[in-house]
Amino acid sequence: MSSNWIQSAIRRRGRVRRYLHMKKGEDIPVSKIKTALKNKKISTSLRRALLLALRLKKMRKRRSGSGNKR
Repeated sequence: MSSNWIQSAIRRRGRVRRYLHMKKGEDIPVSKIKTALKNKKISTSLRRALLLALRLKKMRKRRSGSGNKR
């Protein structure tokens, strides 16, 4: 697997941030992402971007933990 797969997975940088009306540099709370996912009127591509944001947040949290648990 390519080491830069995340860069190719993110097509529109800042899209989630703009949708949630967050300023650049602020952390996006998980609760805001989950609330946005409950909205039935968002497009499929935005829903996928929100899900990817959740996934990446979990990956970051797991990596910053104590050591690699593999």
